[in-house]
Parts: sequence; structure tokens; C-alpha cells
Amino acid sequence: MSADDRIGVLLVNLGTPDAPDPASVRRYLAQFLSDRRVVEIPQILWQPILRGAILTTRPRKSAEAYAQVWTEAGSPLAAITRAQAEKLQAALGDAALVSHAMRYGQPAIGASIDALFAAGCRRILIAPLYPQYCAATTATVADAANAHLATLRWQPALRFLPPYPDDGAYIGALKISVEAGLAALDFTPDVLLASFHGMPERTRALGDPYHDQCRDTARRLSEALGHPVEVAFQSRFGRAKWLEPATDATLARLGAAGSSVAIFAPGFAADCLETLEELAIRGKEQFAGAGGRQFAYLPCLNDSAPGMTMLETLVRRELAGWL
Repeated sequence: MSADDRIGVLLVNLGTPDAPDPASVRRYLAQFLSDRRVVEIPQILWQPILRGAILTTRPRKSAEAYAQVWTEAGSPLAAITRAQAEKLQAALGDAALVSHAMRYGQPAIGASIDALFAAGCRRILIAPLYPQYCAATTATVADAANAHLATLRWQPALRFLPPYPDDGAYIGALKISVEAGLAALDFTPDVLLASFHGMPERTRALGDPYHDQCRDTARRLSEALGHPVEVAFQSRFGRAKWLEPATDATLARLGAAGSSVAIFAPGFAADCLETLEELAIRGKEQFAGAGGRQFAYLPCLNDSAPGMTMLETLVRRELAGWL
């Protein structure tokens, strides 16, 4: 393979503010919540609400939440995604050049495609790190990549990693990860709770497969573990009806019932605000506030050995015919 015919791999996750302060969070939320796939309300109605009440009040509260999980390496999501790219590069060696990007925030998808192209990559695999397909996540990555290609005179060839909600490599990695997390606990939980990011119920009615794919993941994992896995949906926003059951309500119910719980987030490729603050901190508080006692949060696959083996398997499969 010549220096001008290299293969690139671009891992893409949702994004994160540059810093845990209101100004950085405001910039991030303005970009994220302006995406027409994320908020499916006519912009003429939505933008005044976004620019008014939401971007006036929410950034400070969100910045306080980010501050609770920020590390010396910065945002957990950014640090973990960077580590995933580095480890995948080591696994692939000279076969491909691996980079990473964020759909919202930095590094941007367009700039990352340009950098890979400048390094000689004429064929690029875009890998959205979303196991379950959703228009508000997976599709926005394709939107951004294709919009950038529309500005280029000389375009690279693109492929996109498809969603993998019931892929054997993914279910196997989750099984190893969950079992390792459970083995480290000093109690045996009554309930294994899989918390997925929520979406408005309307998206399901419009044909988005996300809800069904989350259920498929939980079912396949339950079969692999030989243990029931309950499903809940977190991160409700706004007044619209969202997918149910809600994670916070489920934790309150289980706490009140005296059940012990181990919660994990199989739809997230990397730990982030929604897992470390919303589940591990606030979720535990909600559970304890309802009377619950034994609670554990099990980490995402992140850059663990099972997670990286899965990622390499998926990427090599999609590079077939290029490598």
C-alpha cells in the first residue's frame, strides 16, 4: 500500500465540553441541542426556547455536574475515547491509521477527516461508537461526515460501522465485563439493571429502531449471563413522553422494595457524565433516598481488554476488502 493510499479509521463519540465551566458547557449545548435530529421541533419554535431559558439556566447546573466527574486527564469521555483510539492503533499496527472525533465539540469530525486524508488515507471507516442505532446519535455522525465531504474537491471513500446491538462480539464483551464487575462486589445483587439513554416516545412511533435494539441487547445479554436483566431509560429532558420505564423511577421502586441493585449502561461505549454522575452518583442517591441499601454501578466497556477486543473485531470485519 502506497503512502497515498492508506486506510483510516475514525472513532466517533457524542462529545463533551472543553471544560467543566458554564461558558464551555453553553457552547457545547448550543451545538448539540441545535441538531435537528436531536430536537425534532421546528427551529423557528425551538431556537428562541434554546437561546432563552435553556442556555441561560442549564449550563451552570450542568457545569456543576461535569465538575464532579472531571479528571486530571479532562473529560472522562474524551480521555477514554482517546485511549480507545490509541489501543486500537496498537492492535491494527501499520494496517490502518486510527484517529478519533466528537460529533459535538472537539476534535470535530470534519477536521479529523481532513487530517486523515492529509496523512494519505484515501479510504476511511467512520465508526460511530453507538451499539444501538438511533437517528439522534448514529445518523448525526453520517450527517456530519457527508456534509463535510460535500465541501471537498477530492473526497476519500467512506464506510460506516453499522450498529451492533446483538453482535456476538459485543454481547460477549458485555458478559465478561458484567461478570467481572459482579465478582468484585461484596454482595450479590437481586437485580441487574441495564440503563440505556432515553429518547422521546415519538421517535419510536416514527420508526426509529432504538427501543427495540436496546431490548434485544438486554435479552441477548440476559441469555449469555443466565440471569434476568431489567431495562430502564435515563436522561429524560423536556415535557414530552419518553421511553419507559424511567431509570430514576425504577431505582426508587427497587429501593423502596428493599432490593439490592447492580446498574450498568451497555449503550454507552465510554463512561461519561450520564453514567458517572447521573447513575453512579445521583442514581445511588435516588436509590438510597427510597430506602435502598446495596447499590453498585458497573463501568462501561471503555478501553478494557474485552472492550478493545470487541472493537478490533468489529473494525477488522468492516475493513474486509480494504485490508
